[in-house]
Amino acid sequence: MRTSDERLREEMMTTMNEVAPPRISRRRAVTTTVAGLTLAGVVVGALWAWLAPAVHGVVALTKSGERVKAFLGNEADHFFIAAFLIVGMLGAVAVVAAVLLWQWRAHRGPAMVAALAIGVAAAAGAAAGVGAVLARWRYGAIDIAGAPVTPEHRVHYVIEAPAVFFGHGPLQIAATVLLPAAAGALVYALMAVSTARDDLGAWPPVDEAVIGPPVTTESALPSAQ
Repeated sequence: MRTSDERLREEMMTTMNEVAPPRISRRRAVTTTVAGLTLAGVVVGALWAWLAPAVHGVVALTKSGERVKAFLGNEADHFFIAAFLIVGMLGAVAVVAAVLLWQWRAHRGPAMVAALAIGVAAAAGAAAGVGAVLARWRYGAIDIAGAPVTPEHRVHYVIEAPAVFFGHGPLQIAATVLLPAAAGALVYALMAVSTARDDLGAWPPVDEAVIGPPVTTESALPSAQ
């Protein structure tokens, strides 16, 4: 005769195994994830181009007749602020995407982690490209040689577009692309290790062995002696 603990365990296992089969294939789920995150990156790039602070500076004519460009006050800090802003926005997208993908229970697993990482990296590339184009269209480019400075008017004020990367080196560009992807994968991994099932509750469900109650002196069979 089954005890109440055994019945409770069986009911819990039955509830956890009640996973509806997915309506779409895993390959299509991966493709949809990457495409959706890439589109989200386009939106992030457009929003960044509107929010990122521009950099104010001047083009000045020196006494020797040379043209030089300088920034006003601490306006040069806006290059770092703008680059950090796009990384933060992409990081927020990555965290939200990880939580939403975890709710897609039938497709939980390594394939979705890979799709999340690739999708966020693609979103970072799309955001950087769209943001750079829109910022350049909004503020234009600084033409130092064509700046209207003369011996009578030696200073010309300019506005420079913000930067999407921390610098022009490959490591600085890779940081913008890979940091949000790593954050999203980390959040997904933390949710994966917090679940009690080895199959993460995905489809198809895997029946796990039910461990019976511990044997005690009261429940042990009497000896033949």
